Amino acid sequence: MVRILFVCHGNICRSPMAEFLMRHLAEKAGRGAEFEIASAATSTEEIGNGVHPGTRRILDRLGISCGGKTARQMTRADYDAWDLLIGMDSANIRNMTRICGGDPEGKIHKLMEYAEGPQKGGSAGDVADPWYTGDFETTYRDVLAGCRGLLAAL
Repeated sequence: MVRILFVCHGNICRSPMAEFLMRHLAEKAGRGAEFEIASAATSTEEIGNGVHPGTRRILDRLGISCGGKTARQMTRADYDAWDLLIGMDSANIRNMTRICGGDPEGKIHKLMEYAEGPQKGGSAGDVADPWYTGDFETTYRDVLAGCRGLLAAL
């Protein structure tokens, strides 16, 4: 089983979108049992808060439930507990590496490393952050491209 932890700043927009979308894609492909998937934040700002309404709207439209998900902060112990720690942008990667005390096993990656097509690389390889733009559709396109590529790579 491959254990994947998706990480963003607050764990209410991008990383839960990736968590639930990746789980959905794996299940649709008949591969759901191959993965354990979760998400976390690098910050403490949203701890305990539910998924952002913009992300919930996207997931609801796809028939994907995210009920019960609340934000949690990533810890040093997550490095040992998960096989892949997937950040959404360069700032996430920097903070994840700091929290983990480095990346000696090469587990930390950006989601857009796995994307193919026009989204590859996004904005310098970052998943668009809807917290600042309000554009959850662009974030969805980035996350979908990254998750499809990640699933294919695994």
